[in-house]
Amino acid sequence: MKFPFYIARRYLFSKSSNNAINIITIIAAIGVFAGAFSLFIVLSGFAGLKDFSLSFSNKFDPDLKILPSSGKTFQFPENKAEELAEIEGISSFSRIIEERIFLDYRNKNHTAFIKGVDKNYQQVTQIDSAIAGSWLTSSEAQVVVGNTISRKLGLSIFNYQNLLNVMVPRPGKGQITGLNPGQAFNQEKVIVSGIYSVNEELDDKYVFSNLNFARNLLELDEDTFSGVEIKITPEADADVVTEEIKALFGDEIIVKNRAQLNEMLYKMLNTENLAVYLIFTLVLIIALFNVAGSIIMVILDKRENIKTLFNLGASESQIKRIFFTQGMLMTIIGGAIGLSAAILLVYLQLQFDLVMITPSLPYPVAITLENILIVIFTIGILGLIASFIAAGSSRKALKAV
Repeated sequence: MKFPFYIARRYLFSKSSNNAINIITIIAAIGVFAGAFSLFIVLSGFAGLKDFSLSFSNKFDPDLKILPSSGKTFQFPENKAEELAEIEGISSFSRIIEERIFLDYRNKNHTAFIKGVDKNYQQVTQIDSAIAGSWLTSSEAQVVVGNTISRKLGLSIFNYQNLLNVMVPRPGKGQITGLNPGQAFNQEKVIVSGIYSVNEELDDKYVFSNLNFARNLLELDEDTFSGVEIKITPEADADVVTEEIKALFGDEIIVKNRAQLNEMLYKMLNTENLAVYLIFTLVLIIALFNVAGSIIMVILDKRENIKTLFNLGASESQIKRIFFTQGMLMTIIGGAIGLSAAILLVYLQLQFDLVMITPSLPYPVAITLENILIVIFTIGILGLIASFIAAGSSRKALKAV
């Protein structure tokens, strides 16, 4: 193998007497460089955008969430809460109550979901970092609303002159004929203590309240809840914790992790990433078949050298390996330089914010081992195929001489 490698290296770095072949070789090398460079840049950009998009929902979503397997609620008595707290890997949990509500404020209406939470909720999520104003206090007549809801209704923080009216249909009474419409709803007037901003969808959906406020509004007993949100310790195995939770509750609940809670968002981001990868892989295919064309031109130019090597005892397979190795060397060197330059550029973006979306927001990028391996694997496989196809032309050159 040393003989083919030595000759391939000489052919790669020596100039040809035909200037056109030198130009074709340079163009092929630049194509490999550009392909590896652009593929990693794009993958890093999408990785950064994915992290940026998920950073907002991660403030709102717990590590794990217990939901009823059927219906809207399930029973979670105190004895089960004690057993849940003893499961290894669970850092804290928060009981929640969710239901659709109607909001009325100064003749403006909106449909949303009330989310009653207990005092542990801030230990489970990072929602407090996205709030203007203050989080819920011990007073039950307070709510925290989303930024979109606030804009639609014209709400402001701590406006005691104009209270927000929260209404929900009374259980089992909404369809009774002849019932006074005013008696068909449970309703309470509340003060807005804070406004949160996570993303447009969530900002238009939830109104946070104390757990007791939501329970009384919906006329639920103290052991009935819509879900339990859980924070696990950093070293815990989420799958193991999930299985222990299922063993505790049985078939009455399901447990979802953060990816399952945002299934559509994750699917959209992964689909976009795959589409961009396939597009830039096509660009790489074109670039690497330039390498194949370059090797074929070198074979045609070196026909006399090939004849000499053959007469000196080199076998057909050794001559083929010379040009296969030359193609792989061109691919590896061009790809390595392109990948290194791309990693350096992404690193500079992370350190110095070279490209800005807004004056205060740099374009998000991320350097991940997965993307590095993807580029290496893609370049390697396509380069191997292109080199193998090109090296096959050496047999025709032998027959010609």
